[in-house]
Parts: sequence; C-alpha cells; structure tokens
Amino acid sequence: MCYLYLDKGDNDKAIAEAERAIALNPGDWTTLNPYANSLRAAGRPEEAIPFYKKAIRLTPFGASVLYRVFGHALRDTSRFEEAVSAYKKAIQLSPNDITAHLGLAVTYAIMGRENEARSEGAEVLRIDP
Repeated sequence: MCYLYLDKGDNDKAIAEAERAIALNPGDWTTLNPYANSLRAAGRPEEAIPFYKKAIRLTPFGASVLYRVFGHALRDTSRFEEAVSAYKKAIQLSPNDITAHLGLAVTYAIMGRENEARSEGAEVLRIDP
C-alpha cells in the first residue's frame, strides 16, 4: 500500500502505511526501505537515512537498490562524498543499474567533477543507448 500511495503522490498516507508495516515487521529490510523512500519523497531525507542504514545492515546480500536509494538521500542532504560511495556500492553489486549510474553522474555534476560525470553519462548510454 505504501508504494501505491507513493505512486499517487500521497506521501502522508504512504508514510502511514509504511509505519504500519514496520510495526508488524520491524526487522525486515522490505518494510524499512519503503518507509525510508516515503520519508524521502515527503522531503524528509535526513530522517530517511537511518532507516536506509538499518535496511542495508539487515540485507544479507546487500541489495543494489538499497545503496542506490541511500545514495539519493545522502545527495539530497548534501552529503556528496557519502552519496558517491553509496552509488559505487550499488554499481558494484549491479553493474548495469542505470539509476545508480544516473545518480552518480548527477552527484558528480553537482560536485563540479565534470570528467567523472561525463564518464557516468557514457555508462548510462552504454546500458541504454
């Protein structure tokens, strides 16, 4: 239900559904990740970061998507070097994760690291010309 409300742009209801899921299953990354995504979508990325960190700790195989969305939250809070690390971890786990490459390219561009941003842009085009 959380993702349904997120898709509809109703962040408050998405957060409420995610909180309900966490109350039912607090130790599962599949409940923590939607909650963190809802917080980020509601413009509260700083609050989302601890939930992403906990979800990453609870994921035995390190899901690429977690590192990617964690990178988004870090970028949203101007923690650019940490965001770069998170995106790189996502790419290490899933080399063709186009969204992670896009996030990394954007972060490099924000940081003024033009050559690295262009390199990531080339990766995006390699994955999906």
